[in-house]
Amino acid sequence: MQAAAAHRVVEAIWRLEAGKVTARLVRLVRDVDLAEEIAQEALVAALERWPSGGVPDNPGAWLMATAKHRAIDELRRQRRVESKQEAVASETQTVTEATFDEAADDDVGDDLLRLVFVACHPVLSREAQVALTLRLLGGLTTAEIARAFVASEPTIAQRIVRAKKTLAEKRIPFEVPRGAELAPRLAAVIEVIYLIFNEGYSATAGDDWMRPGLCEDALRLGRVLAELVPREPDVHALVALMEIQASRTEARTGTDGEPVLILDQDRSRWDRERIARGLAALVRAEEICGSGRTPYVLQAEIAACHARAATAEETDWARIAVHYAALGNLAPSPIVELNRAVAIAYAFGPAAGLAIVDALDADGALASYHLLPSVRGDLLLKLGRLEEARRELERAASLTQNAREREMLLARARSCQPAS
Repeated sequence: MQAAAAHRVVEAIWRLEAGKVTARLVRLVRDVDLAEEIAQEALVAALERWPSGGVPDNPGAWLMATAKHRAIDELRRQRRVESKQEAVASETQTVTEATFDEAADDDVGDDLLRLVFVACHPVLSREAQVALTLRLLGGLTTAEIARAFVASEPTIAQRIVRAKKTLAEKRIPFEVPRGAELAPRLAAVIEVIYLIFNEGYSATAGDDWMRPGLCEDALRLGRVLAELVPREPDVHALVALMEIQASRTEARTGTDGEPVLILDQDRSRWDRERIARGLAALVRAEEICGSGRTPYVLQAEIAACHARAATAEETDWARIAVHYAALGNLAPSPIVELNRAVAIAYAFGPAAGLAIVDALDADGALASYHLLPSVRGDLLLKLGRLEEARRELERAASLTQNAREREMLLARARSCQPAS
């Protein structure tokens, strides 16, 4: 296998396995920073060996085994250096492969979920909690996390470094909280899972429109969390939202991997089983909420409006606009307002939507967010303002880091030609 091709394979596999490897390492070494270092060493080993030796039959197991052996060696080295310190000797005990593989007997039984709760410990700020967990479990780069936060890369890098240092200094236990300690950390965990899913659903950068593996990881974590806290409406709403969104996976790309937007998708390719699971989870969330609504419930209800429409023309855009207005009241955000503008445009005409988008553009809060000029370009195109539409779509293409999305936006820009 050529080196470049092997490196692409390694990177793809790492996306799927990074969280599992890191979580298992944290259980053994009890140090998030050290665990990530060892995990990265396993990745480097794969990049060095697979181009010449070939990709193993079970690459995930290979990465895990490589990381395991390096972790055992590191703990043995530490024990030798600090053997006179009773506390260290007590913690490391006899480090063997059996020690590494020994599973903790608790109600969750999931290293990944435990790692989420460690990264979401209240000693960290909310921003640091989310950034660290995206890095450790999602295998996301600093740039990708920065996009999720709409923040700069140096800011995110500093958050991650400080978070790992704090966890090490406070000697945070690798466990899922119980009782009164659970609720304060649950909101951050839900947000983390949500952002991991979003990165999988619409990849920040690279050649792929989606990273389905991240979506599946987020869904699995969401389902486990729903079993752990069955009376939390936001957990069920999040699962509902992810199931419904993931139901469109097969229809979201064309034969060459190009993006296909929701109104152009072949709805016969939507996964009806996922939709059914999502709608059932939404009903559960609504039952727990009663007459009230939370931001996650509202987002799931918006997704359900699309799922229930047999055709694009049957989409209840007026209802979606109402949901976005309610969401904006509960959780004000320029991105929510941009989505409301889209719904308003479909429900009441492109001019009505454009007025909202123009106000957002003038405000400047979304100056680096490529979907604002993308939406504005589409609305201008519908109004026949072709030259303005072309410029906006080209601006959107210049802001995105995803190759597939850039190609789609440039193609739409080229289509803004007056009829001959």
